[in-house]
Amino acid sequence: MSAPSTHRSNVTEREARQVAEAAREQDWRKPSFAKELFLGRFRLDLVHPHPMPAEESVRRGEEFLAKLRAFCETEIDSARIEREARIPDEVVAGLKELGALGMKIDPKYGGLGLTQLYYNKALALVGSVSPAVGALLSAHQSIGVPQPLKMFGTEEQKDAFLPRCARTDISAFLLTEPDVGSDPARLATTAVPEGDEYVLDGVKLWTTNGVVADLLVVMARVPKSEGHKGGITAFVVEARSEGVTVEHRNAFMGLRGIENGVTRFHRVRVPAAHRIGPEGAGLKIALTTLNTGRLSLPAMCAGAGKWCLKIAREWSAEREQWGKPLALHEAVGAKISFIAATTFALEAVLDLSSQMADEDRNDIRIEAALAKLYGSEMAWRMADELVQIRGGRGYETAESLKARGERAVPAEQMLRDLRINRIFEGSTEIMHLLIAREAVDAHLSVAGDLIDPSKSLSDKAKAGAHAGVFYAKWLPRLVAGPGQLPSSYGEFRHGVDLSGHLRYVERAARRLARATFYGMSRWQGRMETKQGFLGRIVDIGAELFAMSAACVRAERLRTRDEHGREAYQLADAFCRQARLRVEELFGRLWANTDDLDRKVVKGVLGGAYTWLEEGVVDPSEDGPWIADATPGPSTCENVRQPYGG
Repeated sequence: MSAPSTHRSNVTEREARQVAEAAREQDWRKPSFAKELFLGRFRLDLVHPHPMPAEESVRRGEEFLAKLRAFCETEIDSARIEREARIPDEVVAGLKELGALGMKIDPKYGGLGLTQLYYNKALALVGSVSPAVGALLSAHQSIGVPQPLKMFGTEEQKDAFLPRCARTDISAFLLTEPDVGSDPARLATTAVPEGDEYVLDGVKLWTTNGVVADLLVVMARVPKSEGHKGGITAFVVEARSEGVTVEHRNAFMGLRGIENGVTRFHRVRVPAAHRIGPEGAGLKIALTTLNTGRLSLPAMCAGAGKWCLKIAREWSAEREQWGKPLALHEAVGAKISFIAATTFALEAVLDLSSQMADEDRNDIRIEAALAKLYGSEMAWRMADELVQIRGGRGYETAESLKARGERAVPAEQMLRDLRINRIFEGSTEIMHLLIAREAVDAHLSVAGDLIDPSKSLSDKAKAGAHAGVFYAKWLPRLVAGPGQLPSSYGEFRHGVDLSGHLRYVERAARRLARATFYGMSRWQGRMETKQGFLGRIVDIGAELFAMSAACVRAERLRTRDEHGREAYQLADAFCRQARLRVEELFGRLWANTDDLDRKVVKGVLGGAYTWLEEGVVDPSEDGPWIADATPGPSTCENVRQPYGG
């Protein structure tokens, strides 16, 4: 049996939490609709009337989308990418020629300068024909070199790298390591200062675009020393540098054309001028980049929903069972209604969040995180329902369907491709914790010292007085609100009445804030361990945000005479479906099996139930659970293969 890796950094739970906390944006300098929602304040004025893009940005965006659509329809062969597990060189060359690598890059650096709204529309379009191509473009621009440099780079760095990223060079983002996932405190890759350079050593895992990239954003730990603050730091690294080895190209259940690998750094010299921001700012840069970067995933999820709806409509109208179209059977019709209503809501969440990002009036860190969480979960569910609607044909591959003379519908591929979105850029479980931390930020800022065991009695006394003042004002406001007045939100009554749904959101927001307060009062310092409770709190907030976005979008479409009547119907259907989910989540806040589950888990880990595993054969092959990532020279062939190279 292979020996397990021994190269692990030992970090306590408290130390890990401190690293994550230090990387957070501490201040709220702008209003946040979602933050207010979790505090029980339904600030509809922050999102309604729906913000609108400038006419010039619409003109440029639509012009590019038309070119991109023509390219997708004629040049991207999705079946070939799935079959060969690689995006052809000529496709990437065509995307470069279109300027797709520079969609978000300022025109003065050779980019297109599209808004977040149109960038996401472009990703939804590309992702619908090939999620692998969508992932390539998204990883390059949303989290790769362009976005961190746009926000934190020097003018010299922008001049040096952004023109390359806009037209010729593909970038990747390298944070995860074989033994480091969502716990960056244990980051093992180092960057040791030597004169005007840093020397990088370490191994990075799941480097999307890493196999083909020309430029890398690498997170590495700088040791603290004289003249060096140290800490996790971001660097731009040339992928062709001596000592950079792509040791393996990973293969997955979906996204078969994605260029994701394992990259080793052995004494890689990086000029200090290529450091992004100061030492120790790497995680903050990564998290800030993701505030808008996360919107790329829900963009492709919304596109997937549109495709699922199209296939469900066409198939269920064509297929007959027991004398009538499949869609007219209630069991199938409910699935189609869910797909239609949820697609409308996902696009509403995406467009609202994107436009707010473009206007930069609001802090959207929670909205973007909610969009990623909700979009990835609901898109997966919609794809699963499509497979069920298609029956055996949903489980059959497009290639097999085509071979026997039927329409090659890649429903099972869509299901496989979408599955990663619940893990990419923060798994659902991590997103729950991240959003929950932001949602309770106001509470921790006034009462955090009360539940911090390291604080002195005098600190706790001061915190108690401060908290008393805050809660004396805040709690009474959770008792009553506009949601109890039948006349509230009357401007949302047009044939279909959406005002009742907004009143529900207002009441539910206050109820959610009360539940959060009760939870904090009950568990205090143990609140962060109640991940089941926190996850449900966040899921309720996500549903309320989606309901709000759906209603606001429906009203915007009505006022612009763009399918307003149908939009109201879809918003109404979505809100009614969402309210059922919200009520179930509220019930499960206090009636659940969380405590029993913990006991069972202890039994599983303690070996109490190993008898239950008898009677099967494990087909897994032998090997360590986590590959050895000890720094040193590579013993593998370099499988880096840039496009056209």
